[in-house]
Order: sequence, then C-alpha cells, then structure tokens
Amino acid sequence: MKNEEENEKRRITPEKALEMLKTEGLDLTLEQAKNILGFLRKLANNTVAKYLRKRE
Repeated sequence: MKNEEENEKRRITPEKALEMLKTEGLDLTLEQAKNILGFLRKLANNTVAKYLRKRE
C-alpha cells in the first residue's frame, strides 16, 4: 500500500507536465499535455516490457 502512495506522489499530473513544458517554451493546452503524458507512459511501459523479455 505504501508503494502505491509513493508512486502517486511522484506521478506527473497533466497540470505539472503543462507547467514544465511551458517553462521550456512550449505553448500547449491541457489536453495536449495529457496526450503527451499518455504517449510517454506507453513508451516507457513498452521499453520496460521489451527489456524484461530480453532478460528471460
């Protein structure tokens, strides 16, 4: 249970992502930030899964 709470604290929200992207000079909507986060999460999950398959 504690790990879930830790992960939730570390999770980047769309609002936080939007703030971070704006500091880098990107002018996006909240919806666009959500889409970018979704893509990055899929990419990360696929990368980890591929790595773990190679180790078997």
